[in-house]
Amino acid sequence: MTTKKPWTLKSIAKELGVSNATVSNAFNRPDQLSEKRRNEILASCKKLGYSGPNKAAQSLRRGKSDIVALVLPDSVEYMVSDPVASKFMKGVSSILERNQVNLLLFSGQADNLSAVSDFVDGFICYGSPRNTSLIDELKNSPKKVVTVDFDIDRNASVNVDNEQAAYEIAKKALRTSDDKVAVLGLRLLDTKLTCRVYDTPDYSLQCSIAHKRLNGYRRAIAEAQICLPSDRVWNIPESSEKFANIAAKEALQSAPRPNVLLCMSDLIAISAIQEANRLGLKVPEDVRIVGFDGIDEARRITPRLTTIHQNSEEKGVKAAQLFLDSAKHAELIPYTLIEGNSC
Repeated sequence: MTTKKPWTLKSIAKELGVSNATVSNAFNRPDQLSEKRRNEILASCKKLGYSGPNKAAQSLRRGKSDIVALVLPDSVEYMVSDPVASKFMKGVSSILERNQVNLLLFSGQADNLSAVSDFVDGFICYGSPRNTSLIDELKNSPKKVVTVDFDIDRNASVNVDNEQAAYEIAKKALRTSDDKVAVLGLRLLDTKLTCRVYDTPDYSLQCSIAHKRLNGYRRAIAEAQICLPSDRVWNIPESSEKFANIAAKEALQSAPRPNVLLCMSDLIAISAIQEANRLGLKVPEDVRIVGFDGIDEARRITPRLTTIHQNSEEKGVKAAQLFLDSAKHAELIPYTLIEGNSC
């Protein structure tokens, strides 16, 4: 049995006894045909198994695909389960869908962008990718690029002042120079291990949310004349209970026990509160705990978490708008310090 050759615009037009333009208009320019004529052609094409002109070829001719690649900082599997990233993606998709633009999720662990670069109109990059070589590709890409939570000295960007926000939340948690502080950091090191950070790598602050927040914490700690020993900063590779529990347990069982935990995400802070409860410690009497993000769960935990709400959905909306507008400037999204009962 021979396999029938796939239909092309030219061959389907010949089969139906009409011009190429007539078939093309039926699919792409309905105003050029009567409704009856268009429906007849579409019905005949469907019966023969022809679904329309090649979309890839059309995109190449138009120089536009109506697809935007959202480059994530980590794997797609991890990011879609993260409440902060989910809010951001909701904001992006709300604007793109309204403008009939499709969204392609791209892993920050991928080897390169070449697999999709020819088929998208450009990139929205949400946070510094785990594979840092992707940053160089974004810098050199001829396509539109919007970066979020970091800058690459080109095109548009959307940011929150992470250092200032971290400074303010730390100031809220600190009381006296006798406070014993520990930092539960997020992706401070390029490793998948939960471990202490004895020496902070000299990463570019433009590409590291975590190091901006750490700088903010350190500024507040120094102003309070508190000593932060090098063994009181932890690296947590993912904002998840699985890894946060390890760091929180180790921190709260160290001597002298810290009475202040500065956590770089709400999920980490929630895990720290739960671990403190398991150890019989009272929050905030025995240990004061603050977070960062402003996720819904932070309002439901007891005690209610003191945190920074960084408006992730609005950040996504703004990133998509900058992309569609072909903007060339940076936008700073405001944050809000939410006072709970955890400190």
